[in-house]
Amino acid sequence: MKIDILTLFPSMFDGFINSSIIQRAIKKNAVTINPINFRDYSHLKNQQVDDTPYGGGGGMVLRCEPLVEAIESVKTKDSKVILMCPQGVPFTQQKAQSLKKEKHLILVCGHYEGFDERIRDFVDEEISIGDYILTGGELPAMVVTDSVVRLLDGVIKENSYQNESFQNNLLDYPTYTKPQDFRGKKVPEILLSGDHEKIAKWRKEMQEKKTMERRSDLTKGEKYEK
Repeated sequence: MKIDILTLFPSMFDGFINSSIIQRAIKKNAVTINPINFRDYSHLKNQQVDDTPYGGGGGMVLRCEPLVEAIESVKTKDSKVILMCPQGVPFTQQKAQSLKKEKHLILVCGHYEGFDERIRDFVDEEISIGDYILTGGELPAMVVTDSVVRLLDGVIKENSYQNESFQNNLLDYPTYTKPQDFRGKKVPEILLSGDHEKIAKWRKEMQEKKTMERRSDLTKGEKYEK
């Protein structure tokens, strides 16, 4: 997979790209990630990329030309162009699973007051990571990239994420490690039993219980015991 990230602040991605699972995925050639400064596509003095809004109002608005030209410079027939935007559809694990099948993602990061509305005619979809406002689209782009890249073949073991939260509309089951007794708080006996069938059943029950207690909206009408 190839991911191009159009941003005014490419240096924000330095640590992100060179750390943890993302770095591992790049070294395994599972993905290439390219932060691209769309200021380089400005034709104005001082590489200006924004201007005051027509009709008045506070803030500065990103201009069409540099962003659209940046998109067109990297876009191919295999590209999916995504605008990181609070007005977009909510990002979910299911969306991450869908995006991992793409060959090329172009993530567009906004800044300032927002985009010229006409930019929307040059993207395939808009994604939001939550109902709140951030300074720019860089953090959302990192969230989407991280969520998708970790699902690519060979990046992490498949069984590491098969039962994670939001798989099958359930939260993850509780996990424990050594010591067995920490300040009187003990590991459930079932996990020490060695009976994998009973452990699997317990984990499923815990997933359902935790989901009902914390995120009943995920169950879509399923009836689980609390």
